Amino acid sequence: MGNGRCGRTICVVIFLCLVVSCGVEKTGTPQAPAVPTEQSKAAKLKASTAITTAAGIKMVAIPAADFIMGNDAGEEDERPAHSVKIDGFYMDVYEVTQESYETFMGTNPSKHKDPRQPVEQLGWLAAIKYCNMRSLKEGLKACYNLDTLACNFEADGYRLPTEAEWEYACRAGTTGEFSFTGGESKLGEAGWYKANAGDSTHPVGEKQPNAWGLYDMHGNVFEWCIDVYNEDYFAQSPAGNPCNTGEGDERVLRGGGWNSGPDLCRASARYSEAPGLADVCFGYDAYGFRCVKRAVAPGN
Repeated sequence: MGNGRCGRTICVVIFLCLVVSCGVEKTGTPQAPAVPTEQSKAAKLKASTAITTAAGIKMVAIPAADFIMGNDAGEEDERPAHSVKIDGFYMDVYEVTQESYETFMGTNPSKHKDPRQPVEQLGWLAAIKYCNMRSLKEGLKACYNLDTLACNFEADGYRLPTEAEWEYACRAGTTGEFSFTGGESKLGEAGWYKANAGDSTHPVGEKQPNAWGLYDMHGNVFEWCIDVYNEDYFAQSPAGNPCNTGEGDERVLRGGGWNSGPDLCRASARYSEAPGLADVCFGYDAYGFRCVKRAVAPGN
């Protein structure tokens, strides 16, 4: 009986060896991991946290990461394409609406009146005043010194996005001209622009959002950023959280508006205007904005 058990044991060992050897022979040399696709990269970076502020405004968490900002095939002021590191932050899901602006500021300067549509016909100065008022109404520290126009990035209140934050949020992990596949031919599915807007803004959130749940990043209204505009800034900007706070007569606008062609609605397209010009002179009805706030670590 001892020899029988030994024989069975030997058979089992031989069988297991054959199974293992067959497995090795079948799989061969371990394969290198697949190169991540643009879609898989976007999925990994997908904003996982949505919040509703004390004032009832929806925001999404934009995760910290590196991305390629700019476009070597774009206009001169979009070059060079360069790597930028961005810290995490929260961004408004929608462009600031006329209803929200009037709630905090008591007025509605917009030409195309509708409480659901983005506030427009306002300049950079009016936008930062709204950011401060919204912060104070929620018991947060205002980011802007309205005498010097300096921004305190450590404050927990609302501010305009930096140009880098805006482009990073718009791209949502993608690397093409737009934050969706299909290019210019699909722009009408994601935004309101010259070909489909009918000479007016439209209620926010009616088009398809990007991968991070942000609406109207292409078209409807141009969106003010913090940065002073400098055509050559990309060639000299820092790699970490860049923001041009230097001297200049104009501030950056991004995203294109209802009266823009597809080129100005691209993720990397840059535009600029004098900070107060839309308020006091021309009243551009294609200038609006959305707010961001810094991400606060749990327990802080």
